[in-house]
Amino acid sequence: MKTLTITRPDDWHIHVRSGAVLKTVLAHTARQFARAIIMPNLKPPVTTVAQALTYRDEILRAVPVGVDFTPLMTLYLTGATTAAEIKAAAESDAVYAFKLYPAGATTNSDAGVADITAIYPALAAMEKHNLPLLIHGEVTDEQCDIFDRERVFVDTHLRAIVEHFPNLRTVLEHVTTTEAVQFVQTAGDTIAATITPQHLLFNRNAVLAGGIRPHYYCLPIIKRERHRLALLAAATSGNPKFFLGTDSAPHLTSLKETACGCAGCYSAHAALELYAEAFERADALDKLEGFASFYGADFYRLPRNTGTVTLEKNSWTVPAFYGENGLSITPLKAGEALSWKLQHYQS
Repeated sequence: MKTLTITRPDDWHIHVRSGAVLKTVLAHTARQFARAIIMPNLKPPVTTVAQALTYRDEILRAVPVGVDFTPLMTLYLTGATTAAEIKAAAESDAVYAFKLYPAGATTNSDAGVADITAIYPALAAMEKHNLPLLIHGEVTDEQCDIFDRERVFVDTHLRAIVEHFPNLRTVLEHVTTTEAVQFVQTAGDTIAATITPQHLLFNRNAVLAGGIRPHYYCLPIIKRERHRLALLAAATSGNPKFFLGTDSAPHLTSLKETACGCAGCYSAHAALELYAEAFERADALDKLEGFASFYGADFYRLPRNTGTVTLEKNSWTVPAFYGENGLSITPLKAGEALSWKLQHYQS
């Protein structure tokens, strides 16, 4: 196959930051995806509809001229989130979900939730108003091995959430383990998961073998090969519970390559190319359109896009960095070759 044309996809989990970083990275997403679920973990976090509208305006100002792109905003769930704010979010045309970060789990999660049972009233209000819950599914107990944190979260928290709120549409973001895949597969239709390109393409050797490679470090951390294979099988299965969410997270190169340990892989520069590479390796390119373009829209109860994008089998080398005027963001697979290249989209 030399070319692949699919319905224009959406990214159901992405970080675009703000300010100069936003202006640097947004064009990468907008040229591929018609819509994207925007993460709210700025500093300070986006916790209200008013803040989300302000952030949305900043994003729209950064969209390149002539490009059709719609940011779908989310609110950061905290212990102080009120039923009134949840109702306002449900009535807003701009807010599409709430994001649950366990406190201390990942980048800018300090304002997150320390006691998940304490936010059950908020989850009940979300269920009532039909607003999806998006979860960074990891426990933060220092005694729990970092490679087990997702599995433990599923067993100790997610099962309880699903039991207490069976009608709450819930997305387990950036799923990484066999156990989490199996949970999503066997749960009801209100449970879904996003899968990132790095978790489909790499196992933990990419992070640790031959020296620490900080630009492959993300949270949840990349796992063993058996987990990667389970994720690949889920993504290419045609099961509508699994859909595209890059979790692309731009960090300055200078911050990734220090002791700070910034978690996140920047993949927006070549998201579709990376997914195409993974699906091709699994001999499942015919399954990419559903995963990338249909299932997420269906879960969020939004219309499927009508435009198309075309990928061409054409090797190219990923730049060493993106940015200018002293701003440098190192992308996933920097300096390496990719076999697919996005050619154009038609709205």
